[in-house]
Formats: sequence, C-alpha cells, structure tokens
Amino acid sequence: MNRFKASKFRHTEARLPRREAWIGGIRAGSVASCGNHVKASCRWIAFNAESAGVLGIVPLECEDGGKRTVSQLCCHSGKLGVCQPYGVSPASAMLLRRRVNVWRLPESGQDMPSGAGLTLGPGGGPVDVLQFHPTADGVLASGAGKRVTVWDVGQQQPLTALDSHGDQLQSLAWKPDGRLLGTSCKDKKLRIFDPRASPAASQSVPGHEHNKDSRLLWMGSSDCLISVGFSQMREREVKLWDTRRFSGAMLTVAVDTSPGAAIPLYDADTGLLVLAGKVSPRGPCPCLRCLPHGHPARPPVTQCRTEGSTRGLATVPRLALDVMACEVLRVLQLTDTALVPISYLVPRKSVQEFHEDLFPDCAGTLPGTSAQAWWAGDNQQVGRVSLHPARRPTETFSSPIIACTPLPVADTGPTDTDADRSEGSGYSSPSSLASPSSDATPLSASTGPSSGFVSSPSQKSLQSILGPSSRFRHAQGRVLHRDTHLTNLRGLSLTTPGECDGFCANHQRVALPLLSAGGQIAVLELSKPGRLPDTAVPTIQNGVAVADLSWDPFDPRRLAVAGEDAKIRLWRIPEGGLQETLCEPEAVLQGHTEKIYSIRFHPLASDLLVSSSYDTTVRIWDLSAGREVLCLRGHTDQIFSLAWSPDGKKLATASKDGRLRLYEPRRSPQPQQEGPGPEGGRGARLVWVCGGDYLLVSGFDSRSERRILLYRAQALPEGPLSVLGLDVAPSTLLPFYDEDTSVVFLTGKGDTRVFLYEVTPEPPYFLECNSFTSSEPHKGFVFLPKTACEVREVEFARALRLGQSTLEPVAFHVPRVKKEYFQDDIYPPTRIWWEPGLSGSAWLAGEDGQHRRASLRPADMTPVSQAPKEAPARKFVPASVYLEEKSDEQKKEELLSAMVARLGNRDDPLPQDSFEGVDEDEWVGTGGLRGGKDTAGLVPPCRSPPPGLPQD
Repeated sequence: MNRFKASKFRHTEARLPRREAWIGGIRAGSVASCGNHVKASCRWIAFNAESAGVLGIVPLECEDGGKRTVSQLCCHSGKLGVCQPYGVSPASAMLLRRRVNVWRLPESGQDMPSGAGLTLGPGGGPVDVLQFHPTADGVLASGAGKRVTVWDVGQQQPLTALDSHGDQLQSLAWKPDGRLLGTSCKDKKLRIFDPRASPAASQSVPGHEHNKDSRLLWMGSSDCLISVGFSQMREREVKLWDTRRFSGAMLTVAVDTSPGAAIPLYDADTGLLVLAGKVSPRGPCPCLRCLPHGHPARPPVTQCRTEGSTRGLATVPRLALDVMACEVLRVLQLTDTALVPISYLVPRKSVQEFHEDLFPDCAGTLPGTSAQAWWAGDNQQVGRVSLHPARRPTETFSSPIIACTPLPVADTGPTDTDADRSEGSGYSSPSSLASPSSDATPLSASTGPSSGFVSSPSQKSLQSILGPSSRFRHAQGRVLHRDTHLTNLRGLSLTTPGECDGFCANHQRVALPLLSAGGQIAVLELSKPGRLPDTAVPTIQNGVAVADLSWDPFDPRRLAVAGEDAKIRLWRIPEGGLQETLCEPEAVLQGHTEKIYSIRFHPLASDLLVSSSYDTTVRIWDLSAGREVLCLRGHTDQIFSLAWSPDGKKLATASKDGRLRLYEPRRSPQPQQEGPGPEGGRGARLVWVCGGDYLLVSGFDSRSERRILLYRAQALPEGPLSVLGLDVAPSTLLPFYDEDTSVVFLTGKGDTRVFLYEVTPEPPYFLECNSFTSSEPHKGFVFLPKTACEVREVEFARALRLGQSTLEPVAFHVPRVKKEYFQDDIYPPTRIWWEPGLSGSAWLAGEDGQHRRASLRPADMTPVSQAPKEAPARKFVPASVYLEEKSDEQKKEELLSAMVARLGNRDDPLPQDSFEGVDEDEWVGTGGLRGGKDTAGLVPPCRSPPPGLPQD
C-alpha cells in the first residue's frame, strides 16, 4: 500500500450545530474515574449526572421536532460508569455501573425502569471500567482496582478473573473479533490477555512513561493497537503498536502539553481517530487518519474548538448516522451543562445518492454467538449489514439475559409528623439535576419542559422522580452563644497521632492534651464556661507523650490515657473537678511491647478496655483486676482503627495492610472474617451502623480521594456495598454515628466542613444532608452524649469544636414548625448509656447484656404524633370567583365603592378640631388684636424667667 496515497476523508469537516440543537439544561457529573462518562446507542444517550448515583437518560433523536426530555435512573450512591452492549437493539440497551447493575431501557415513550434487571458482583472493589464483548451476547469485562473480571451476565457468574495488575487499572478494550483483551495500567504497562486460554497476560510491554491516565484501543480486527497517555515530560502522546512486534511502539506522536487526560475514539470502518482532552476548553482535538497496517498517522484531517470544558466523549453508532448527508462520524461532547453533537461530514457534490465508498458495510445488531458458546471456543463473528437506507435490515434483537423490570407502586401518602417531609415515604427529592439557573425554582418549574430535564410521565411520586432523600436533609448546625465557650486555651497539643481524636469529652468535663513536656493533660469542667486565667491551670502529669485518651462511659471521673511508653494509665478526677496537679495514676496497665495506637471502652460491660499497638496485637483489659485478659492476633501491619459492635459481642479493626477484620474475642483470638478495606495507606476509621448489621469505613483511594465505604458485617469478604467519594484532603475523616437518627457525621482535623449523611440499609445507602461549615479550621470535633441535646429546639446532636484557643459547642437541629410538641419521630427511646448492662467479669464469662432505654420527652411536652389535626387552610380563591360574570352596574358599584374607600369617610372630624386652645387668662395686654394696635397680648406671660436670665 502506498503510504502517500491521499485519504478520501482528507476534506472531512467538523460542524457544530446551533445552540438550539444542543441538549441543554443538564448538570453533568465530574467523578474521578477512567470512564468516558457518556455512552450512546442507536436510540439512547446515557451520561453521568452531578447527583451521586444518578444517570441521565436522553433520546438520541428528538421526536416530532420537539425538545428532548431528559429522564434519569436513580441507581445508588457512588461514582457511576456507563457502557452499552454490542449487538443489542436500541430498544433494549443496557446501562452498567459499579458492582455492577444491568438495566434495560424501554422503547421511546414507555416507562423508565425503577430497578436494575440484575446485579453482578461484588467484584472486589469499585468498578472503574466496563466493556461488553463485541461478538458474544452477555459477556462483560469489568475492571476494579487491580483486577479484571470477565462475567457471564446471564448466569450472573464470573467466567474468569485475570491476574492482578501491578497498580490501578486505567482502561481495557476487547479486540473487535472477541479473541483478545488489552489493558493499560498505572504501573505504565500494556498487557494482552487471551481470557479463554489463561488468566495470565500473554504479552506485556512498557507503555507510556508517566503514570497518569492512559487509554488503549484496537484498530479494528487488525493486530495493531493505539494507546494514549503522557510522556515523562507530561506531554500528551499517541502511540501505535503491533502485537506481532510488541517489544516497542511503532510510532509515537506528541499532541500537546495539556494536563487533562486525552479521550480517544476510533472508528474502524473509516479509520478516523478523534482525540479530546478531558476538562479542556478545546473540545475535540485534531481528527487523525490512521492506516490499518501500522503505517504512520496522516496529518490532521480536521480540528474543532467548542465551548465549555469536556467532561466526556462518545461516538454515535454508524447505524444512527445521516448517511445521505455524508455524515461519516458523529461525536457527543459532554460539557457541564449540555450535550453537544458534533458531525463530521465529507463534502460531496451530490447528496441525493448513497456513497458506497464512504459507507462500507458495518457490524449489525445480531450477536455472533452466546456467552457459553464463546467460552467453549466459538469465534463466530457478527454479521455485517449495509448502511444503504433501502437495504438496511429490519430485524431486531432483544437479549434474553434480562427481562423487563416492572415499576413498583410508590406510596404517595403524606406524613403527619414531619412538616418538612415531601410526598412518598420518609424520603424526598435530592438536589435537582436541572441547570444551575433553575436551582431556586420550585419543582414544577425545575422539571418542566423548559429546563430540558424532566422525568418520565409514569413516575408518579416525588421519590420515584428524583430518588430518595433524607428527612434530615435540612439539618442545620450552629455554634452556640459565646457564653457557653471555653476561651483562652493555651499550649494545646495539636500534633496528636492520627488514630487519636485530638481530645475527649463526656457530659461533665473535657480532657485536652497539652504541648508541654511530660504529657500534661488539662481537665476542664463544661459547667464552668468562660475565659481561662492567664496563669497555669491544674493538669494531669502523665509522664510521657499522650497517644490516645478516653473517658469511662460508666464512671465520668475515670480517664484512661495511652502513652508512647506502651503503658495505659488510669486517672481519677476528684469531685468538682481538678483543683490541683495529679501526678500518681490510679492504676497502670502493662503488656504491650510497643507504642499504643488507640483505646476504647466496652459499650456495655463495665471495667473493660481494648487497646491496639504497634506490636500488631489487640489486647482486652479487666480494669477491676488491672490485668490483660484477652489478646487478639492476625494483623500484619499498623492498626488504624478499632470499634466495638453495639451489642458488645464483636470487635472490628481496620489496618494499613488494606484489610478489615472482624473478631469475636471470647471465641477465638484470630479474626472471624476478613475483607478488603480502603486502598490507601494514609489512615482509616470505622464505625458500626444500622443496628450493628453494617460497618461504615472512612479512608482513601489510590488517588488520595477521601471516601466512605459501607460493608455488610456478615459478608466482609464480598467487599463494600457502596462507595462514596467526598473530597481530596490530607486528614482522615473521623466518623460519628448517631444510632437514634442513623445520621453519620464526618470531618477531619484541620477541616472547616462537617459532612452529614443518613445511612440506610437499602440503596442508595447514603442520603446527603446539609453540611456544617465553620470559618476557621478545627483541631478536633468530638460529640457529646444524646442527653446533652436540647429537645425543645429539636436538637438531635451536640458536639464540641476545638479551635486554636477556644472550645465551642455546636448544636445540630432540624427545623420544625410545631416546636412546642415533642418530635417523637426524631427522638426514639435512647440508650441509658451511663448504666452498664453487665459487669466485665460477667461478659468474660460469656454473658450478654443490653442497655435499658428511656424517653427524652420532657413531662410538659406532648408528642407531635398525638397533636390535634388542624384543618388545612384554603390558600387559593376558588376559580368560580373569577369566572363569575358580573353586570355593568355591579362593576360600576364596585368601582365607586373602591374609590370611596380610598378617599375615606367625609363625616370624620378634622385633625385640627381636636386641638386644645389657650385659656383667656393666659393672654396679656389691653388692646390685643380687637381693640388696638398693641400686639403684646399675643405673647403669653413668663411667670418665672429661666435660670441665668435677669429679672425686670
């Protein structure tokens, strides 16, 4: 082949449509993943929406020339990825995301499904990349972390799991004939797999020199590959590979130096390669021509600049192109607020005839084989069909692996106990997906046709339209009055270990580590707020630096302090507070051989304490005997966090080795279960939620993004049920869970924001609430017991915020209309936490106990559930008032009455009629105005001159 032969696509033009043809009024998501964030079939477009767990769905073509209606699928919390199966008719396209949910989309005008057709997984972590097999129906490859799994979707079982990669997987691609699978990885290597032959890579080669996002594509059914990545100098580059000579790249082309990852799109039928930089205002980069036999890429055919940042990119299937207009390629650009279709046209003199040279036969919609047949070795290919409008096939294919999902009937009854609840159940709509300009509009306006993002007509209730939301979504946090603050705190230690909360508090007092030598701890009474004296205050002389500290929940005067000398000291505070310096502890616990990480008291049994140490052991102490009673083993690295279950039977730990472990200490010193934890090794915390059936873990991913993960406590090996990314910050999120409301509070040392989420055992698992933001970073954030809340102000949580030199109470409350009533839907009977359920010796002997519960309702308040029902007041005048016809005489009478009313009543006395006159004896002078010219009588007499004036 002549490498200098002119391309028939050399005059291709990229044409941007008018703004009227854009799909506007959307809010695209900006999740940090390796996907393209938008996919298109012959009928539908799916894209990542801004709201967590939501996919936007819009028809590819508008019907009857009207405006496209953008619907949505409320999948679940966490990041989403979408992909479209090959060889499936447009009426039954599928959408997938993490863990992995499979959906069937209906015909146009039909109801959107309310639930996934089937679920695959869990696959060992968050799924970042997905791709259906190009020839076999129901075969799917998913990439999660360092692992690639090939699924039989119909059987909902994995066919094989490919060998683990050296680092985070960045992309995967099936060869169009379905035989091989290529991957690119953060370890800078490209790998080729034959999944049916072996889980090991058949070929591997160093790819791009930088570990930033890279992509891999096959050049049709040939043996050539295209990879896009970054050079060592952070230049975006394209490399051409031949798998027959896979030792090095055949060609390397530098594109530019933009920081955004490049998204490649390749059309095997035309050989056109489109490059666009993610989050770049350039839009699609030059469209390159690549020859199928590994020759160097031709010069750019065309390039196009578009408005807005590129969030994602996708090509439209060739069967949906306008072939009579010589449209050889159509690209969908996903921006922050719109989907922009960009058409690539080849100018021809005649547009009345079909050009065979531009539109060769393409792959049809019927799969070549089934999943089981492909796995057994069948390589039957997809049949090719003509793009000629008159010769196109009419048959369609509907995959049998998933049936149509019926819509459940939503409960639309309003609640009586919550003035802020919307229609449906206890949930209401989350933030709208409409454009930012419609944020403040009511629901009817924000979801109307003018916004471009409306729901399916069959979704009757608010919950089915916008998905569930928390009844605490309007929760507000506020710092209490300055009279309740402790100020002038000096010498605070702000360098406590990451496993420590920074300080600790109970309902009576707070303990603050100080920076001075000797591990001093200040103990302050919460009942005595105000400014501390400039002189030194009495302290506890711990003797060594403080690693962690905790108050005994059943004895408010006992403080446990873990030191860096591997000892735990127990201190007893005198009645009325610390009046003098304490130097001798009540007891000293010894047993660990290295520095202690953290300590926690048992939630039910008295005199029981658990500790973790650098010696990778977890030890349980009987404080009444002052000795170690149990030692738990099985960790291989640093223990980040530990937490007792609410019933006190189990203990969960998170470790630096990326594993979660669940112990039953009285049964075995070895873990009962192990499962994958957060990927990053920078820190993690865990807490039991939803009655002890689930574990919530906060940590980092491989990109240092802070996130929270939800696990089923009885199925840790299966991985997380849901993963939600929050932000990027250096400090570990410290979780506090309120079991009465199921709300979790998350913040870190040095943060200014406290995240609030309601945790539910059903999807979407995390329901976002209003967050609390402070003007200055806090050094610590600790919550007080439930009894510290002011129920008359509908306060459901109270915390102490430690600043640079102040300690401020922060109250979280829910705005309610009938605050004079006790809000019993927010305040269920709470634990009597200050009374132990049993003794430590009884627990060690195998007994179990539970806390008694008590109501927080004051005696003079009536529960809101028992409040008398008020008849709703009429807000609007009936339409009959305006539609009633009036005669001309009635209209004149009404007009005259209105004018008289404005003028007022003429019989009313004048204002001056009420003035009082001057008595006759007050006037002086002989003539006055009547009898003479003397006008002195107009001046009233001055009986006594003012002080300082001379008298006559």
